Amino acid sequence: MPEYAVAGIWDGRAHGPSVLRVAGGVVTRVEAAAPDVTPEPVTVLPGVVDRHVHLGLVDSGALAGGPVVEVHDLGWVPGEIALLRDRPPAGVTVRVAGPFHTAPGGYPSGRPWAPAAAVRAVPSAAAARRAVADAVAGRYDVLKVALHSGMPLLGDAVLRELTGAAHDAGLPVAVHAEGAGQAARAIGAGADLLAHAPWTERVADAVLAGGARMTWCSTLAIHSGTERATATDNVRRFLALGGRVVYGTDMGNGPTPAGLNAEEIMALGAAGLAGDELLAALCGPPADRLPADRLLVSPHPLPLTARDAVAWLADCRRFTAAEPKEPHVN
Repeated sequence: MPEYAVAGIWDGRAHGPSVLRVAGGVVTRVEAAAPDVTPEPVTVLPGVVDRHVHLGLVDSGALAGGPVVEVHDLGWVPGEIALLRDRPPAGVTVRVAGPFHTAPGGYPSGRPWAPAAAVRAVPSAAAARRAVADAVAGRYDVLKVALHSGMPLLGDAVLRELTGAAHDAGLPVAVHAEGAGQAARAIGAGADLLAHAPWTERVADAVLAGGARMTWCSTLAIHSGTERATATDNVRRFLALGGRVVYGTDMGNGPTPAGLNAEEIMALGAAGLAGDELLAALCGPPADRLPADRLLVSPHPLPLTARDAVAWLADCRRFTAAEPKEPHVN
């Protein structure tokens, strides 16, 4: 089986010169490179995972072969997004949430960008159970719920039924929480993921502590001014309490790029993410065995800061296209 020497690899923590073994489409770091081995002048990272996109609003083909190797679509027409899941852009894994689950007339009903079929009204606990059964039948990866002030809102009982039924079915719950108190409602109902870092209010420390087991999608770059500052402050305090924040761009929301979003990475850095914590937010959790077709190679050193990560990713290519050489013994 082929083995290659590289100048560095990150698999949850940074390693210097390393020998990598490739077998069955999987890359494993087997050892540090010996002093008499000259590694290739490249470093290796797992590909980027964008955990909040709307593929129905972008040219998904632009993702093919790029540094983003996985996307999570958090709300679209079920039949259309199922086709994209089953026939994704080359080199990209697509995970889906199906439609937005919301109160009758709730967000995003009536929005010009949201087809009616992308919204599922949940008027009762019984309807919540049916919605979850359909999500399981549709092979959704997550259940998306909308809590958006200024429009009709799910009641607490229906929200709890949606969350509980989803968890009973093994589905995590992602909540779009917008407006005063809605992040607290999502946390109180046991949601697993906030689709956005809260931006409309400063979330109280006690509420953040109660939700520290959660994950937040960042989506900081879709905001500016006071809203960006509020979201960034919430992220900093959430991280300090042990919460997990991951890279999510809300791709399709306005003029977001179809692919890597450098501004979002810089916003993560501004919120305090660096080193292993930043790379875990971008690339996923540690893994000893890394799929070769999801790895990236760049001539830059392993990134330590958000600015480093932007530069690294701007010059990267897929590992399978890198054709690294066998270790050269001096």
